[in-house]
Amino acid sequence: MRKSRYQKGSVKKQRGRWVAMWWADHSRKSRVIGLVKDMTKSDARAVVDRIVAEANARREENKVWKFGEFVAEVYFPYYSRKWKASTRVNNMNRVSIHLVDSLGALELLSFRRDELQDVLDEKTRRGLSFSTVDHLRWDLKQIFDMAVAEGLVVRNPALLLFTPKEAAKPVRRVMNMKEVQLCFSVLGQRERLIAKLAIMAGMRPGEIFALTWGRLSATYVDIRQRVYRGAIDTPKTDQSIRKAALPEGLLREIDSWRRISLVTRDDAWVFPSERMTPMSKDNCWNRNIKPKLESVGMGWANFLVMRRTHATLMNELGVNGKLVADQLGHSLDVSQNVYTQSPVESRLPAVNQLEKRLLVM
Repeated sequence: MRKSRYQKGSVKKQRGRWVAMWWADHSRKSRVIGLVKDMTKSDARAVVDRIVAEANARREENKVWKFGEFVAEVYFPYYSRKWKASTRVNNMNRVSIHLVDSLGALELLSFRRDELQDVLDEKTRRGLSFSTVDHLRWDLKQIFDMAVAEGLVVRNPALLLFTPKEAAKPVRRVMNMKEVQLCFSVLGQRERLIAKLAIMAGMRPGEIFALTWGRLSATYVDIRQRVYRGAIDTPKTDQSIRKAALPEGLLREIDSWRRISLVTRDDAWVFPSERMTPMSKDNCWNRNIKPKLESVGMGWANFLVMRRTHATLMNELGVNGKLVADQLGHSLDVSQNVYTQSPVESRLPAVNQLEKRLLVM
């Protein structure tokens, strides 16, 4: 178990006296701080807190921080309070594997800009993707920003780091109109409906599989939750909490699916598993969707491709970028998102236009 950055100390009664106990210089310390008859436990606790605060301050002044210690005892505990569960797992794994494993034993004060740039260059030579190396660049900047704020280093050596241009950038594929139509044609009713929610409504898979019947209205879906690794969570960002417009034909398909669903009360899942829990995204894709797409030469597609396809095709149709951003739950421009919001009604013609275009044979 990882040690806490700060000790709290303790207090106990001993022969009618309050005794404070704490750690200093790697040894246990104790001191009689008063008589039980003259001091409440709260008063004794307050004295211990002052003693421990002084010990912690001395420890901070004298400690030579190692990179790994700082990440484990300061950086992770603080930022994990901000990160969502999915982000926390990804960020902690990335930093631990790609930074702490190789840099953890080095003193925090020893780092220089060129040495950190060498780290990113080496990660690039080893074949890490542009996205991963870019995340590591940001991780280093954030870690050392915090070290500066804590007064442990004077300047941030990661401030001017850049992601090497040689880092491999992924091919971001999208489906064209014919490929979308082919995708719909080979899928069964349930999987086709899931794919249409991704492509026509621009929903994330976690949002689709967390859908309950009560969140579906006559014109839109009210997205307030998502499912991640079997756990129900809030959406990824503030923009992700939204009302996504649904085209008319898709609404009819949803009604058809409702008519054959076993449970359709408001809190029931639209796509339940056999155990009546939210269906697993990976199981649905690997067992029911991917094999069908592979059979027609579209094994390269996935949920991310479907969502990207929504944005690309809407852009090709000339739909206002702000409408697309609001439909997807993405940020287009910070000031625009803060001061303007497009009503869901204004996006209905756009998704209906997309549906009509796709269904023209």
